[in-house]
Amino acid sequence: MLLLLVLFSKGAMAQSYDIVIKGGHVIDPKNNIDAIMDVGIENGKITLVAKDIDAKQAIQVVDAKGMYVTPGLVDIHTHDFYGTEPDHQYEDGTLGISPDGFTFRNGVTTVVDAGSSGWRTFPIFKAQTIDISKTRVLAFINIVGEGMRGGYEQNENDMDPKMTALVARKYKDIIVGIKLAHYEGHDWIPADRAVEAGTLAGGIPAMIDFGGSNPPLSIEELFMQHLRPGDIFTHCFGQLGSREYIVDITTNKVKPFVWDARKRGIIFDVGYGGISFAFSQAIPAAKENFFPNSISTDLHVSSMNDAMKDMLTCMTKFLAIGMPLHDVIQASTSNPAKEIKHEELGNLSVGSCADVAILDMQKGKFGLFDYSGYKIETDKKLQCEMTIRAGAIVYDLNGIANPIYPPKKVAQSEQNALKGQTHPTEP
Repeated sequence: MLLLLVLFSKGAMAQSYDIVIKGGHVIDPKNNIDAIMDVGIENGKITLVAKDIDAKQAIQVVDAKGMYVTPGLVDIHTHDFYGTEPDHQYEDGTLGISPDGFTFRNGVTTVVDAGSSGWRTFPIFKAQTIDISKTRVLAFINIVGEGMRGGYEQNENDMDPKMTALVARKYKDIIVGIKLAHYEGHDWIPADRAVEAGTLAGGIPAMIDFGGSNPPLSIEELFMQHLRPGDIFTHCFGQLGSREYIVDITTNKVKPFVWDARKRGIIFDVGYGGISFAFSQAIPAAKENFFPNSISTDLHVSSMNDAMKDMLTCMTKFLAIGMPLHDVIQASTSNPAKEIKHEELGNLSVGSCADVAILDMQKGKFGLFDYSGYKIETDKKLQCEMTIRAGAIVYDLNGIANPIYPPKKVAQSEQNALKGQTHPTEP
């Protein structure tokens, strides 16, 4: 027995990795990797990306043959300030979602809440969601002090750039930008105050959901006179009557000033949402190779049960209209990380946090539609097989890890069962 213990200890000491992912097609745009490679993970960090890492050196081995291995996906437009207030919508309300239940099954390891909270309500959001989520949750803070409380978002008197910037600076590791959303009116004051708050907070970006007005405000004026390079125009493929859109529907061409805005540094983000993406905008843009800088979901209770579904469905839609897979991954990893000035995310660099998505390309017949009912068909669709967050497997669809659970976790589960804390016989 003593000899066996000594041998086991020596074997354990010889293991160099917590996890080795074997044989997957690694796509890591930031590091220009697009090849069959192995990935080694130890102590929550990426330690090696190379050919033929010795699987015997790993506690867990993941067979990713025939699958894509990417950085953990970064969704920069979500609504995570869930709560019980029936009239608060996205701010401590019933339209927000609890991120862990919807992120990992899609390969998403980082979400950015898009302005659900304002400077008055951010501390509550931080305590009840950000601090307790396994998903990395960052935030755009709303220029409206109360956040996204429905009609209250029209209150210009609660759009305080100084207080918004003060809170953004206080939580600078979490708050990545300023959000303007849902404002209805032919008025530049809300956009200007959001940009001002971003400047006062140290140059963080403003994300603009342009709301609506009658007549619609000029997005050329927005891009060229009100926004700064690096500011984000979300819902960029929306086609609603109260907003100007980027594709001229009489010519089916991207408007010339939109190309100029991109050259100027304006960021075009999907922000799919419930009614903020239309194939009638995205398909003509794709034909001109105008693709989004970043793919994001605008994930909330309504959108995930309608045409949007989830991050991988959004990515699949862009694949289906001609965006190359490499670019789809880039727009879902390193690009959004750069946009929010967290370039430590969205890559598989050695030493970086081991956030990894393993994706399978399903073959079949799939229907993809938008809110208007326009439908396209495709023969391939992305599916998440595994998500690793900070070096730990948090989602494994088909049990591709061997062993499925690391020995320490199994041992702890057995101890808890003996103490009556868990019930292993239950389903």
